[in-house]
Amino acid sequence: VAKDLGLQLPALIDRGVHIVERGRIQYFSVHGKTGHLVTAERIDREQLCERVQTCVLRCELVVEGEM
Repeated sequence: VAKDLGLQLPALIDRGVHIVERGRIQYFSVHGKTGHLVTAERIDREQLCERVQTCVLRCELVVEGEM
């Protein structure tokens, strides 16, 4: 994430980067030491998308401050 945004890891942390998801469970997070987007919770496709052929999990990455 840090690389994609063109930020160094300390700047990413200083800006309070966090993931926003619609559901109760937060499936993704930003790893504090590497800046990588990682899974924070087990993702069960059958549970999330029982009757849907194409399963999509959406989340937003919020970076505070100006870019």
